[in-house]
Amino acid sequence: MSERDVRDALEATGVAVRGAGDEDEVAGVRPRWVALPESAEEIAAVMRVCAAHDLAAVATGGGTKLHWGAPPRRCDVLVDLCCMNRVMEHAAGDLVVRAQAGVTVEALARALAEEGQELALDVPVPGTTVGGLLATGVAGPRRFRHGTARDLLIGVTVVLADGTIARSGGKVVKNVAGYDLGKLFTGSYGTLGIIADATFRLHPLPAARAWVTATVERPVTVTVEPYVYEGKTLETTSTGVAASLHAAIPAITESPLEPSAVEVDWPDVEGPCTVAVLVEGAAAAERAKALCGLMGETAEVTEEPPPWWGLLPEPPAPDRPPGGTTNGGTGSEGTTSGVAGEGTGSTGGGEILLEVRNIPYRLAGSFVGPFEAAREAGVRASVRGSLAASVLHVALPPDTEPGRVAAFTSQLRDHMETDGEGRVVVLAVPPEAGRRLDRWGHVGALRLMQRVKERFDPDRRLSPGRFPGGI
Repeated sequence: MSERDVRDALEATGVAVRGAGDEDEVAGVRPRWVALPESAEEIAAVMRVCAAHDLAAVATGGGTKLHWGAPPRRCDVLVDLCCMNRVMEHAAGDLVVRAQAGVTVEALARALAEEGQELALDVPVPGTTVGGLLATGVAGPRRFRHGTARDLLIGVTVVLADGTIARSGGKVVKNVAGYDLGKLFTGSYGTLGIIADATFRLHPLPAARAWVTATVERPVTVTVEPYVYEGKTLETTSTGVAASLHAAIPAITESPLEPSAVEVDWPDVEGPCTVAVLVEGAAAAERAKALCGLMGETAEVTEEPPPWWGLLPEPPAPDRPPGGTTNGGTGSEGTTSGVAGEGTGSTGGGEILLEVRNIPYRLAGSFVGPFEAAREAGVRASVRGSLAASVLHVALPPDTEPGRVAAFTSQLRDHMETDGEGRVVVLAVPPEAGRRLDRWGHVGALRLMQRVKERFDPDRRLSPGRFPGGI
């Protein structure tokens, strides 16, 4: 069948279809067509044509994280959900909202605020849609208190590879027996199906908010300690995390003052860092003042968040001296947008971004790991993220030599994954560097994930190759 015949088949669904351009590339792979459905039924119609003609499809919403994950092994149709941008139902009395996948989180927040409610998530990439939020599983500072999108999701509508529409959870019409679709599809990078809409549990907007910030000049210290062996004195180097961090972080997270988030901004691992704590609800200012006592002499209370709050890290500036800061401060000032946010577009602009997950009692590892890996690989690194939830993001300068990116990733995994507790995932990386490293690292449940993929997409037509093990 000719190219014209396939396009005619797509257009016969009644869905708007156009030829793809450079701006539609998915991690460097250019699709042939872009389909713009306006409902789950129209997505299903497109997927039925894809099944009939063996076309591979990738879904997108705002395009802000389309460059995350491995490049698809093939991509014929980009299913652009930008037209699916309606809040379908807001049951304010039940604290529930149902929204189409193409609604941006900012637009949803504005609609909910009119009723004094919110989806208690902070999304670190501006322009993220509901579908993108779920497909990548990304979350912001308040994951410590409220969890991630997966925890607040109570229902989802998805379209499978053969065009079947399936629903799960709240507002149930038809279930896929034996599967919790919400949990399966969150963080699946579109490899199991296309999310059409989602239903979330809401919270009332907090009555007040306050932030406490404090600076730590040397989060990680290096010491040389002589070691005597068989009459010879050897110089050995060791690293240690600042005592103030060791003491403050557990005290804050376990405090009855109930912080909603504990974040760190460390714009250069050779320099100082800022720790910020969010307090929400009744008597927020008073509780924040009480937390100052746990955070040292530099702690101060503000009614506004630090400018970097809730955003991904920016890579160290090329002209910044080792251990230097932005605007002469702690490095926080002037960081007004995340790397993958506004201004970088869907191609990511050479973004190099890693996600590091740790367990709470390994606070020292969360600091020493990036510090040591950067030194050993000879790269500059910046760190930002949730100390309370032990999920951090690490950014490297976009011009970092590919071999050093691979070396940094390997070193970081050596530090973080040795006991099987930590996890390092490369979210975004330029193509040359991507060919030199394993983006996902060891995935213990890989075989199970492959069986689930076989169940949902046996012909591998949905975002093929984007996920671990070539899923």
